[in-house]
Amino acid sequence: MIWKKMVMFPLALLAFAAVYPICFLLAGSLMGSGEIKESLGAALGGSAGYVQIPWLPRYPTLVSYVELLLDSPEFFVMFWNSVKLVAGILLGQLAFGVPAAWGFAKGTFPFRKALFTVYILLMMMPFQVLMLSDHLLLDRLHLLDTHMGLILLSVFSTFPVFIMYRFFDGVPDALVEAARLDGASQWQIFFYVGLPLGSPGVISAMVLGFLEYWNLMEPPMTFLKSKELWPLSLYLPAIGLDRAKVAFAASVLALIPAIFVFLAGQDHLEKGIAAAAVKE
Repeated sequence: MIWKKMVMFPLALLAFAAVYPICFLLAGSLMGSGEIKESLGAALGGSAGYVQIPWLPRYPTLVSYVELLLDSPEFFVMFWNSVKLVAGILLGQLAFGVPAAWGFAKGTFPFRKALFTVYILLMMMPFQVLMLSDHLLLDRLHLLDTHMGLILLSVFSTFPVFIMYRFFDGVPDALVEAARLDGASQWQIFFYVGLPLGSPGVISAMVLGFLEYWNLMEPPMTFLKSKELWPLSLYLPAIGLDRAKVAFAASVLALIPAIFVFLAGQDHLEKGIAAAAVKE
């Protein structure tokens, strides 16, 4: 019992350290301009002294939400941009990534293992390595400074294929062979055997994809020059220090969809992370 408490204590401290910024974010969104300046003036450059991080606002107010929702039309434009980008990317990954993962897991085409190894190598490459080639590709396709260009680059991401491959690979070969002997075609086996058994992998890949693309930063900064095309992830850094209270409120509203998606797919997400951690 003592050892259990000793283990739980540092875990509780780590959990508190992870949750506290969100609590501070909620508290900051309910502060007025004067209280924010008083608490964070040293960090925002408005005064000398030390930063104070209060647990709760002394004078709670919804003025930051009112200003954001009623006097910041660009917030809604960028919010809708984020929705369009995430929806387009995830639908594209469902259309192309799911069959690709099934083909790598249960296909019999030549050089299957070698091609999957290339997929893994591409997954390990950071955005900066592929940035120039992506830029040249989008320029040749006349898709620079368009949402379609960002969607096209992300639809063929290798990571969701890797996640779904792990689950499809766990489908028993005997079950696939039995369906084939019963006269089922490849597509019938995929739809009626592969998808039902591999659905946790598909859902976990979609949840991870949503969390990644909802907060996408580097590709939009690189390939989108028109501000009206920016997603919400670029709206928050563009808010000036004089509108810090609006930044708090915008951060809270941007966090809500990610929390709902995470809670809805938490069980499948844990399975997906565990599957991704298993080596060949």
